[in-house]
Amino acid sequence: MKLNKKDILEALKTITVPGAGENMVDSGAVTNVLTFGDEVIVDVTINNPTLQARKKTEVDILKTIHEKVYEKAQVKVNVKVNAPAAPEKNEIKGKAIPGIKNIVAVASGKGGVGKSTVTANLAVTLAKMGFKVGVLDADIYGPSMPIMFDVASERPLSVTIDGKSKMKPVESYGVKVLSIGFFTKPDQAVIWRGPMAAKALNQMIFDAAWGELDFLLLDLPPGTGDIHLSIMQALPITGAVVVSTPQAIALADAKKGVAMFQQDSINVPVLGIIENMAYFTPAELPENKYYIFGREGAKNLAEDLDVRMLGEIPLIQSIREAGDVGRPAALQADGPLINVMDEITRNVVEETVRRNTDLPPTEAIKITTMAGCAAVKN
Repeated sequence: MKLNKKDILEALKTITVPGAGENMVDSGAVTNVLTFGDEVIVDVTINNPTLQARKKTEVDILKTIHEKVYEKAQVKVNVKVNAPAAPEKNEIKGKAIPGIKNIVAVASGKGGVGKSTVTANLAVTLAKMGFKVGVLDADIYGPSMPIMFDVASERPLSVTIDGKSKMKPVESYGVKVLSIGFFTKPDQAVIWRGPMAAKALNQMIFDAAWGELDFLLLDLPPGTGDIHLSIMQALPITGAVVVSTPQAIALADAKKGVAMFQQDSINVPVLGIIENMAYFTPAELPENKYYIFGREGAKNLAEDLDVRMLGEIPLIQSIREAGDVGRPAALQADGPLINVMDEITRNVVEETVRRNTDLPPTEAIKITTMAGCAAVKN
């Protein structure tokens, strides 16, 4: 069958571009359509930088042409992301860390959702898979990584690299860790203003001998505040993972967390959302699931925001116990968390690979106070 370009365009007018109100033809998203017999090539440009938006656009075009024009058409879709231009100059000079391939920020809209627990288990699972992994505990006011990795009594050593003195991260379970908790007493509160906290973070980032890493995980503080902006000004973040629990109040804050990374002035790709404490299964009733905090809240949020749902972590007593004694639960030889964390970690790696393939490298950003406020409001 010989396909007609006019028929293809009419069919594509029934599709709305993600994040836009118009159909993809009238909006100018479809830049070219070529037909060769029963073959058709569609070139389309979208502004939404997420991998999910790109995939959704491709699937919608394939489905529409098969349903409305010709079900056996051989369709090729070329999706281009029209990324916003990078700022000409950063007020705070950001730079990549030599030897570190991917920097993934783990964030949450609010405290108490298990963000640090997820970070620790994600780190050790990556290490078990053979990756070289580091964790920077950027939660200046509530550092927890020294306890979770059973190194609370350890202190980073000083090493000389290329004639310069550097901090050597503490290593535990194959993961390199740095935290402000190494430099304070257990009962000492960190009472710092933003600039002082930012300076401490810069030292842990750039004055550390991280060596070669496949992944550096940043355990960010809860919320959307000064520390987040300082980190994203200092480093080109590869992508972000947002952790939430299923209840409405947590999801509302998680939505703000996603919005912060997707601000035009920030533009850090969101790799996906992880739902923690998704359900409870008692040991005596292993087939039962009790949705104490609500059901599939993060999954619905991920669909609404067009980001990937990376996985669900159940509410398990052993996870809390493992974190308290400094041995992340994902290190266990078996148990209910192993398969869950393996799947979530594979999804994070997969999304990171896709992000690096499909999108240009993230650049350190220039953020004004108003841009930060906009991230919180949205």
